[in-house]
Amino acid sequence: MAELRSAPTVGQIVLGLRLRDLRESAGVSFSDAAYALSVNTTTVRRMEKAEVGLKPPYVEKLLRIYGLTDEEITSFLSLVDEANQPGWWHSFRDVLPAWFSLYVSLEGEASLIRAYEPHCVPGLLQTEDYARALLRTGFPHASDEEMDRRVALRTGRQRLLDGPKAPTLWAVLDEQVLRRHVGSPQVMREQIDHLIALVARPNVTLQIIPFTAGPHPGMFGPFQLFRFDIPELPDIVYTEGLTGATYLDQRPDTAVYLEVLDRMGAQAAPVPHTEALLGEIRKEF
Repeated sequence: MAELRSAPTVGQIVLGLRLRDLRESAGVSFSDAAYALSVNTTTVRRMEKAEVGLKPPYVEKLLRIYGLTDEEITSFLSLVDEANQPGWWHSFRDVLPAWFSLYVSLEGEASLIRAYEPHCVPGLLQTEDYARALLRTGFPHASDEEMDRRVALRTGRQRLLDGPKAPTLWAVLDEQVLRRHVGSPQVMREQIDHLIALVARPNVTLQIIPFTAGPHPGMFGPFQLFRFDIPELPDIVYTEGLTGATYLDQRPDTAVYLEVLDRMGAQAAPVPHTEALLGEIRKEF
């Protein structure tokens, strides 16, 4: 049985895909690779899918039968060591479900994040007070200490928008997101002010679908699409439920979500109107 582990990092996913490509290029079957490691074929398959940890001794054996040079093996193993290092969010594992830790890893490596949100302001765009009020609703029995931890995790994720490799964030919100009272009127005013400041950034695009736009193709629920500058990684779509999440990476699936995002972007108010719309809604709080 494979060892229990937290969700893989993006680095482990990429290296698993590279191991698959190297095996296929070398013409090595799953059976031959498994024989070299004295494991079953399922273990090799799971290594390539990053469903189990990448153990350097196993990886080295595979790279040798795939025909890599000593220099290439040393370079690959250094990447394995790097990929196996826990992300900054690992210290929040007491309040971070395993099914969401992969999301945080993907979020941190994406070059483009496209999101649709019908219920609340996306986590990357929330103020601390808005986040606290929202989280208090979701975790009504949490202690003050636990709530502080949850808020710190959310605000910690937001630092990526200020980093040297900040992604482009393009979010489409239903109008009800901004009209739903979360916390006090002051919390909502500060949240909308924060959004107005954020849309001035070159890497943040925000669109609002007004009530008057009628039904649209994304009404089934919130989702995010991640795109990467890493050649091995396809687009990945994330959808969430009460007790878990689904990650989609097959092109037929992600293409549907991408089309829906494009259609909603066309149906939403134009980007240059966002600041004015936010200002008008702010007056109501």
